[in-house]
Amino acid sequence: MTFQVKIAQGLKAVSPAAWDACALRAGSGDDDPFNPFVSHAFLSALEESGCVGPKTGWAPAHVLVEERDGGLLGAAPCYVKSHSMGEYVFDHSWADAYERAGGHYYPKLQVAVPFTPVAGPRLLVRDDAQAGSVRAHLVAGLRALREPIGASSIHATFLQQADLGALTEQGFLRRDDQQFHWFNEGYGSFEDFLAALASRKRKAIRRERRDALADGISIEWLTGREITQAHWDAFFAFYMDTGSRKWGRPYLNRRFFSLIGERMADRVLLVMARRNGRHIAGAINFIGDRRLYGRNWGCIEDHPFLHFEVCYYQAIEFAIARKLDRVEAGAQGEHKLARGYRPVITSSAHDIAEPSLRRAVQAYLDQERRYVSEAAGELAQAMPFRHRDED
Repeated sequence: MTFQVKIAQGLKAVSPAAWDACALRAGSGDDDPFNPFVSHAFLSALEESGCVGPKTGWAPAHVLVEERDGGLLGAAPCYVKSHSMGEYVFDHSWADAYERAGGHYYPKLQVAVPFTPVAGPRLLVRDDAQAGSVRAHLVAGLRALREPIGASSIHATFLQQADLGALTEQGFLRRDDQQFHWFNEGYGSFEDFLAALASRKRKAIRRERRDALADGISIEWLTGREITQAHWDAFFAFYMDTGSRKWGRPYLNRRFFSLIGERMADRVLLVMARRNGRHIAGAINFIGDRRLYGRNWGCIEDHPFLHFEVCYYQAIEFAIARKLDRVEAGAQGEHKLARGYRPVITSSAHDIAEPSLRRAVQAYLDQERRYVSEAAGELAQAMPFRHRDED
């Protein structure tokens, strides 16, 4: 079969059906068949809202592999980056070292979902295509794109195993990090989950949940048509207030939330907290076929443990009710361990053009992977689940 590789400077140039036929293919192994973040609806909402674009330092340059007749066989969501913000896989030290040595680290190519630390497919391949050949052409397309723009490197972040293997076989350097996910072991209720924990941990969680709602706070789940523009207004106020204090400049704007509300509301769960007749806090989650993905949270009133209730415990309850396999609660956060979330290794792959920088990064990553592996093992020993000889 003859392939042709193209670059799309935005998803308006790509049919939603053709893109999703590559992105939302059946999951393999432990993967989620529907990863909402690589859908055309989600990625195009980032572009059309202006959250992503040349002015934000995320210039779309999606790599496409097509048949001779133009049928889309594969794609890689790719961006030309002029900075390292919004990625959650931190390479600022690499950039600083290279710049001090007289090099230019930016621009670089980022194969990722902007502002979203969730593992998923990155080398998107249509089900009926020759996966190995299509992935090889996507990698070749990325490297061909790097040369004319003078990019120092290619970074593919939050990878599934198939893509990680394909990229490391092509000479990309592997990097590991850690998140915390909650796993559904067939629980019929939240109490069933609590029964699996050590007594002290059960009591601590029950106390946190009581305290979180002690000031007359109630919780509601909203999805699909239940989500109104008034809900988006309230949630955006939470997001801006908390995001401005935490990061200095939140990445998402109000139009983005309206667009995903129009295009994929059935895949959105808003957990909203109300007190004295008004919403005071909320968290947005995205619903896969097997997983719930917790993303952003915010509040305009501070209450003890309300963050844990809205983001973690309500997500667990929803996953149990929907019989979802897993809750992914975003980047970082060892505090999640005490709430029943388990350490999970996440991986990325990096292609560095300049040989001396590549050697330095490779030495660093070899050491970092050992540390991440050891830390994950130690944290696994501290999980709150009870042993057989306990109550």
